[in-house]
Amino acid sequence: MTEEPWRSRFEREDELVEQLQSQLAEALKRRGQALADGKAELGSSYKVAKELGRSYTVVNDAIKKYSTTE
Repeated sequence: MTEEPWRSRFEREDELVEQLQSQLAEALKRRGQALADGKAELGSSYKVAKELGRSYTVVNDAIKKYSTTE
């Protein structure tokens, strides 16, 4: 069995990387919005972080960077 040429393999994988990066960007936006909704419901980023077992900094940064409401 002959292996596919490296250029073809590279192009296929490069396209996959682009698709995954796009999906990741969308997921980060949705995650940030969910965290912002949690902040609105619970009253603070600290309470969201505590409930999720995550650091306040991670939660707050995600809300600031990725949500559409902050």
